[in-house]
Amino acid sequence: MMNAQLPVRERILASATRLFDTTSIRSVSADRVISDAGTTKVTFYRHFQSKDHLVVAYLDSQLEQLKTVVARERMDRDACAVLLRLATVNGTAACRPGFRGCTFINAAAEYPAEGNPVRDAVDRYRTWLHGVVAELLDELGADQPDVVADQLIMLRDGAMVHGFMGDASAVTRSLVTAGRAIVAAHVRTPLPA
Repeated sequence: MMNAQLPVRERILASATRLFDTTSIRSVSADRVISDAGTTKVTFYRHFQSKDHLVVAYLDSQLEQLKTVVARERMDRDACAVLLRLATVNGTAACRPGFRGCTFINAAAEYPAEGNPVRDAVDRYRTWLHGVVAELLDELGADQPDVVADQLIMLRDGAMVHGFMGDASAVTRSLVTAGRAIVAAHVRTPLPA
């Protein structure tokens, strides 16, 4: 049961986040979220037109949190350090107990239909992530930063799946090492250690 002190919309979203993160989006019904949040169906549907709208709010909330973290990282670090930090954070996430895979990859798998609002939320995340990585690569002087960004994101996606499906113990080290090799192959100046 969620904290009754939170405003209703935030309480519903907090319940959904916890439930989605510990199981899966599709396996959690709107009724389960309503019960966990300690609210009613009428109140739920006043804030979210459907469960899909709740899922979109959940994904958008996750994206906003990521944007905040990346903005904070960019204030104090150069582009190389930010890319290394992102790799480390992703690798660490993939190694944590109970990790079920990337929230956005999972949502895309659970909502595969093009044009679904949930899939649109996943696309917003992917577009943002690609833009951030390409911009950092451009700052490093990488040739074809968009292409290299695609390579790094594919590497990151593989690490997320590997952390969930395989031996998570080497994910961070492997992700950082492989990512450095990809970036080093596309920049003219040596990367800092």
